[in-house]
Amino acid sequence: MKKISRNNPESMPKPVGNYSHVTRVPKGAGLIVTSGQVGTDMNGEVPEQLNDQVTNTFDNMKKLLESEGLSHDSVIKVNIWATEEIDWDYFDTKWDEWFQGEYPSMTIAYISALGLPELKIEIELWCAEIE
Repeated sequence: MKKISRNNPESMPKPVGNYSHVTRVPKGAGLIVTSGQVGTDMNGEVPEQLNDQVTNTFDNMKKLLESEGLSHDSVIKVNIWATEEIDWDYFDTKWDEWFQGEYPSMTIAYISALGLPELKIEIELWCAEIE
C-alpha cells in the first residue's frame, strides 16, 4: 500500500518543533488544499482569547477533513498565521492529539492582521488522498 512518508534528514539540524522537514507523497495521490481555517464557532462567533480560537480552528479543520473523507493522516503541509504569540504549550497539546508523532511539514508566521480584525489565528491544510 502506498503511504505518505515523513523524514528529517540526518544531514540537517533537527526540527525546532513538532514537524517534519520533508513530507513525501506517493505518485498518483490526489492533492487537496483547504482555505485557511479560523476560530469561529458554528454560529460564526469568534472568541476573544487565542487559545479558544485555536480550539475552534482544530475543530473546524477536523470537520473539513471529514467532509472530504480525509483524516489528520492525510495532512502533508500546514501553514499557520497568527497575529499574536502562540501559547505553544496549549497549541502543542492540540497538535500532538491530532498528529500523534506523525507530523506534517509546517510553516508558521506572525503577521499584523488576518481577514477580520478579531481573528488571531488561521491554519491552511495541504492534504494527499491515497487510494
